[in-house]
Amino acid sequence: MKILLAEDTQDLNRVITAMLTHEGYEVDSALDGAQALDYLEKDSYDAAILDIMMPKVSGIEVLQQMRKVHNVTPVLMLTAKAEVDDRVAGLDAGADDYLTKPFAMKELLARLRAMTRRRNEYSGEDLSFGDLTLSADSFELSSENSVRLSVKEFELLQCLILHAGKPLSTAFLLEHVWENAEGANGDTVWLYISYLRSKLTAIASQVTIEGTRGGSFTLLGGERHE
Repeated sequence: MKILLAEDTQDLNRVITAMLTHEGYEVDSALDGAQALDYLEKDSYDAAILDIMMPKVSGIEVLQQMRKVHNVTPVLMLTAKAEVDDRVAGLDAGADDYLTKPFAMKELLARLRAMTRRRNEYSGEDLSFGDLTLSADSFELSSENSVRLSVKEFELLQCLILHAGKPLSTAFLLEHVWENAEGANGDTVWLYISYLRSKLTAIASQVTIEGTRGGSFTLLGGERHE
């Protein structure tokens, strides 16, 4: 799974990054809120860990921007303060959980696992379409190059491949990929379509996703084969 970590204390950032990497997570590490927003604009994550007190842009402001564009990625807030007001501000902004410093790394991992627990079972079968191969084990998408997908990107592309050539409405995708999750709407679908389009370009694939915001989306560019 792909995790975004935004923590401005360099030593703590390094320790958390090393621990998450050791546990098998792929981690993008930011040292301030502005850098975290740059990552979020370009990529999709299975979870984000945001320190509340950060330079340039606070963790609360990062979270508010995420929810403003209907990014429903689970967020764990870190705070050095124990005051109720900090926790309430984070939860009101759309945080899924919080952890007060200092904390045990085992507790951070447990909370992360609880937030990212997969509800869906995958077939275990790799899928191919046109010049694309989608690995069910590694969530790697390959063409001329390869890139790792987040769980939600994988679910969305898996759905598009299984219905390749057929237009899938935004409502259909919300029901089958997001399971009508609270906070998810047409803008959420559009955000993840944009992520996938960017990654198709990055791996030099000829496959395209046709469609516009709020409408239907169709995967085109080749015949699907098992």
